Amino acid sequence: MKEIRKRTLHKVRRLVVKVGSSILASVEKGLHHEVFSQLAEEISELKREGYEIVLVSSGAVAAGMEKLGYKTRPRSIADKQATAAVGQSRLMNLYEEHFSRHQQLVAQILLTRDDLSHRRRFLNARNTLLTLLGLGIVPIINENDTVAVDEIKVGDNDNLSALVTNLVEADLLIILTDIDGIYDADPRRNPHAQRIPLLNDSDLGTKKVAEEDTLNEMSVGGMVSKIQAAQKASHFGVPTMVAGGAEEKILSRLLKGEEVGTLILPKRETLSSRKHWIAYNLKPRGDVVVDEGAKKAVLQKGRSLLPSGVVEVHGSFERGDSVSCLGPRGKEFARGLVNYSASELRRISGLRTEEIETILGYRYSDEVIHRDDLVVL
Repeated sequence: MKEIRKRTLHKVRRLVVKVGSSILASVEKGLHHEVFSQLAEEISELKREGYEIVLVSSGAVAAGMEKLGYKTRPRSIADKQATAAVGQSRLMNLYEEHFSRHQQLVAQILLTRDDLSHRRRFLNARNTLLTLLGLGIVPIINENDTVAVDEIKVGDNDNLSALVTNLVEADLLIILTDIDGIYDADPRRNPHAQRIPLLNDSDLGTKKVAEEDTLNEMSVGGMVSKIQAAQKASHFGVPTMVAGGAEEKILSRLLKGEEVGTLILPKRETLSSRKHWIAYNLKPRGDVVVDEGAKKAVLQKGRSLLPSGVVEVHGSFERGDSVSCLGPRGKEFARGLVNYSASELRRISGLRTEEIETILGYRYSDEVIHRDDLVVL
């Protein structure tokens, strides 16, 4: 086990560290200043050792709750946004205060799904982050909760950290939480729960892990979202470590290969950065249902999706949008960028490629979704 960890970690130089609200704050004590101090000290030490670190931090709503005197998390979107707006400046002020004691500069980056789903904005964000890393600055990223609504919301900072891992092409994702790893049951409810020190990506869908809700008043995602984040990072070929954020020198101990937390090994067959972006950054605008032959051609032969295999079209989408590919039983098996709008595709579904121009009067492409724009899930 120890050898696997050392072998996995020995080439790590750029990492994304996600820290959750559950270790940054509590209803009883408010913001935990000792955790901010510990994080700043440890990240600054690792920077001096040559690591490049991006910090994805929750806590804006928690900081706002403390300033506004709230004892329970706001429920309405407007109240959450207002609370986050009050708290975000407080959160960054705390980070600046603690990092400055170690002569370490930090920068604030606020993102929404829109910033990550538009390719040009995605690349602009990447360039900014890589420039900051090149300057020796620690970027501190949070979802822009002050403006994010469901349509442009990533969902939670666990999943945001996985998308940022792809964005900056990191070597490792570390998720710090209030539980010291992934268990086969919730250890706070089940005294017989066992920590799982090592998981393969394939284990995440077969072993009994994270089936119980591990949320508390300050949390958003729970352990299930950490599993989802690990799966996203895995598809990019990046391992994930989940560990207790309140433990002393936890980052250094993880990077040295100590058997703490849970290490999740990535897939052997990985996605390119662009295909990872298609699979996880884009929100599908509709569904394309295909027959069994087309599904097998995509899955088993690596083919593009042709109009002859399309059976039904659901939703309203335009050329270039992301769509889900569903098999005959309605289960999604792939996702990709479509070459025809929903209305055009309804007219040409089931037809041979050479018939497209006869029906539409033009032909953008022979394929509904080209293999280069298609990701098997």
